[in-house]
Amino acid sequence: MSAREIFNLRNPYFAVSVVAATFFVLAALGGFIVLPYAQRELKFAGLWDVICSAAGLPRGAPSTAAPTSAFKTSNVVLTSTTLAHPSQQSIGNGATLAQRCAICHGPTGISRADSPNLAGQYASVIYKQLLDFRSGARSNAVMTPFAENLSDQEIADLAAYYAYLPRLPAYHPERQLPKPHVVIFGAPLRGIAPCGACHGSLDNKTGSPWLEGQSEVYMKVQLQAFASGRRRNDINEQMRNIARAMTPQEIDAAAAYYASQPPELVRAAY
Repeated sequence: MSAREIFNLRNPYFAVSVVAATFFVLAALGGFIVLPYAQRELKFAGLWDVICSAAGLPRGAPSTAAPTSAFKTSNVVLTSTTLAHPSQQSIGNGATLAQRCAICHGPTGISRADSPNLAGQYASVIYKQLLDFRSGARSNAVMTPFAENLSDQEIADLAAYYAYLPRLPAYHPERQLPKPHVVIFGAPLRGIAPCGACHGSLDNKTGSPWLEGQSEVYMKVQLQAFASGRRRNDINEQMRNIARAMTPQEIDAAAAYYASQPPELVRAAY
């Protein structure tokens, strides 16, 4: 058989080979070039970059470097002994500084608005949040400018003072509600731990606030902010992961429950 007969489309073997090769080329073009370009969120430096991306190979072009995070993360390190034994001088200095906080958080640390109650709050909680406001890891139109002017020692003094105050009933007490399912049991299949695992009434995970008697509006707003990603200063994203998995009804129920609970009337012994 001559070469002309072999490479003739009338030859069924040659015809099948041509069809197969054509299909292979079209599939390669579609998979390695057309489909990657169709993903608008990806940026490529050139054709070779597109092919490498589709093949799962490293892409060395500068434009393919991982994007820099547009937000700051918390770099505060907390332990169970953070601010555990402040001096009386530190508490006194904190009392003086706290006069500037009274307009939102109340003269006794109990807010008459929807700001969080700080009286009796764990010192490590206030310490971390103020440092995060100062660094930009957490942002608020009122708190950020205030925290930016505080020194490390002033932040520690404020935290020590508020932790020293007794936990008093909320200014707007609510009718006590039964514990909702998400607070008692969480939702293990959705990765939601019981709230008390971190926010226990008498003990807590370091850095987690006690919640009883806090503003329902404030707690709901914070859970929604964690769920949407507007608030990002939780270490290891634990609150973001939980809030994202919660339904709007569960967020409402948890906020309403904690707002209705009287705080434990305890004061730290220094």
